[in-house]
Amino acid sequence: MILMRGSKTSGEMADSVVNRNISGRKRRKSSAVDDERGDGDSRSSSEDRRSRNCPYLDTINRSLLDFDFEKLCSISLSHINVYACLVCGKYFQGRGFKSHAYTHSVQETHHVYLNLETMKFYCLPDNYQIIDQSLEDIVYVLNPIFTVEQISVLDNHVRLSRAYDGSTYLPGIVGLNNIKANDYCNVVLQALSHVSPLRNYFLREENYAGIKRPPGDQMFLLTQRFGELLRKLWNPRNFKAHVSPHEMLQAVVLCSRKRFQITKQSDCVEFLSWFLNSLHQCLGGGKKVGKTIVSSTFRGKMRVYSRKVLPLDLKEEQKKEVMEREEYRETMEEIPFMFLTCDLPPPPLFPDELRENIIPQIPLFGILNKFNGLSEKEYKTHKDSILKRFEITHLPPFIILYIKRFNKTRFLLEKNPTIVNFPVKGIDFGELLSPENKAKHPNTTYDLIANIVHDGSPEAGKGTYRVCLLHKGSGKWYELQDLQVVDILPQMITLSESYVQIYELRKETFNGEEKDE
Repeated sequence: MILMRGSKTSGEMADSVVNRNISGRKRRKSSAVDDERGDGDSRSSSEDRRSRNCPYLDTINRSLLDFDFEKLCSISLSHINVYACLVCGKYFQGRGFKSHAYTHSVQETHHVYLNLETMKFYCLPDNYQIIDQSLEDIVYVLNPIFTVEQISVLDNHVRLSRAYDGSTYLPGIVGLNNIKANDYCNVVLQALSHVSPLRNYFLREENYAGIKRPPGDQMFLLTQRFGELLRKLWNPRNFKAHVSPHEMLQAVVLCSRKRFQITKQSDCVEFLSWFLNSLHQCLGGGKKVGKTIVSSTFRGKMRVYSRKVLPLDLKEEQKKEVMEREEYRETMEEIPFMFLTCDLPPPPLFPDELRENIIPQIPLFGILNKFNGLSEKEYKTHKDSILKRFEITHLPPFIILYIKRFNKTRFLLEKNPTIVNFPVKGIDFGELLSPENKAKHPNTTYDLIANIVHDGSPEAGKGTYRVCLLHKGSGKWYELQDLQVVDILPQMITLSESYVQIYELRKETFNGEEKDE
């Protein structure tokens, strides 16, 4: 075959065709990319205009918004990717096509939604983000944030806050909703919310967010929920003048393995003991080692002296011989304590000469003398009896007194109605210390800040709990029973059947709370 000059072979022609196709595709691809970029720019600009000029912001109903309940979809009960409808207050999952939030927006024409995790606002079904500064109050109610400066002036704050419905309240003096029978939890949570070091620590999430826990550990949920509850109780910009502890109680039921429940009333002292020890362990503390905010606030030290009671039928010579044995010698053990258990004298069994059964009364130091290191008390076991005396060696910044009113016998649970007379200010616990232990404490004067009272029958579910709290800013006392909040005179507090009391060491003994006890 004869080839003409300048002509191409079949292979060269095929290569040229391939090159033209590739270059054509590249040109088309580059033009498509340019078109996409242009469309994206126009689309983002249009979405930006809609984001800042959403026409549905006036449909938001703040009076129906309640972020206290568990963040679950009201249809699928899922906690993943949950949105709150800001028109009706219900929770729905997702915002994509055919999701529960999307369907709700089409059926009910509710268009404004808040992602409860990212705290971003969206308009459905158009599915664009809403950016508007007028919505910042909703974000603050969902997740209140306190700065160090705000926390430092909480105890001096006397200004009333106004809720969205027009009612006024004092931050910190807020009622807790009684879902069914959780009043025993409410009084403990409200009392602990006024313990300043504990409150200040949990108001800032970064104080405990970095604590490492074992994989799959659910106990750390307790600290998270407690911090969230404290921030809601002290939030000066709440939409309502009360708070529901639903998420906190769910964590209590889960972490206690249903020992404490919402639907069944329990003893508030048992809950207080479990709650403080659980918080201490969640924050990295242990029984003997590890210092946390809980132990540094409530933990004191005492010495317990124990000796067995000699048999009564022994003669004097035999008693001397028996006392030299190892088992009858007095032993000493130094133990920490979170609260002091005070025993009440037994009430009278019969009425007096006026045919009236007068309720007995006893001064506070009449039950505190148990811890002076001199008074002995007999504790009976199934084998023998042991005499014990208690000597306090270290007083914590906050003292919890547990006044033991309930006595469980084989047949029934009895309640001691004895009234304890106590002052609300200037109680000197140094009278219980030995001279050498008292020399270690610069000052031992305490003031009452919380008083938990049990009213009614001792059986579970038949009695009620209430708490009296001191608002340090105004110096006034308030009585809280679930959602009911009323002011009360200090003289009326001592007339009640006190069950748990929290005393705070006067601040001047800490030199402005700078000294570490």
